Amino acid sequence: MKWTERQIAREISTRFFDRKHLVMVPNCNWTGHEADILAITNSLRLIDIEIKISRADLKADVKKNKWWEHPSFAWGEPRPAPVAREHPPKVWKHYYALPAEIWTKELEQHLPNRSSGVLLLKEGRGDLYITCFRQAKPAKDAYRLQPVEAINIARLASLRMWEAYRRLDEREAA
Repeated sequence: MKWTERQIAREISTRFFDRKHLVMVPNCNWTGHEADILAITNSLRLIDIEIKISRADLKADVKKNKWWEHPSFAWGEPRPAPVAREHPPKVWKHYYALPAEIWTKELEQHLPNRSSGVLLLKEGRGDLYITCFRQAKPAKDAYRLQPVEAINIARLASLRMWEAYRRLDEREAA
């Protein structure tokens, strides 16, 4: 099967996190860094799901700013080295979701940290299976959303849904 990011996002949202979380928003920058899927739990915590469709894409993820804290420094002083983060800012749990056929045990050493979980998708017998290869470790001090923030994120998801319907209607009318 040829996997796409959109297909993996749909399967993760409707099968793995189904009925467990308040909202799932694709390609969301609310935390200050792009999340392929941002989920809000019932306890108003954030889960960031990063979708990868190739080994090279997974290996390159460690370079993203969301994994590095850049300490401030005074003008004229040497710039301090960035410090690795265990979790992206404001995120309670982080997962990678990818096709099982591209995963190898060797890829674990390329993940930015030990806290990220790994979800593997596999097609078989006419169905799709999602396996949690590695459970995400929660950030104990993770940001908890205020109700109004959760509503704002839900509003974004709603607006994106209605925009998708509009584009679909335009395609069907053409």
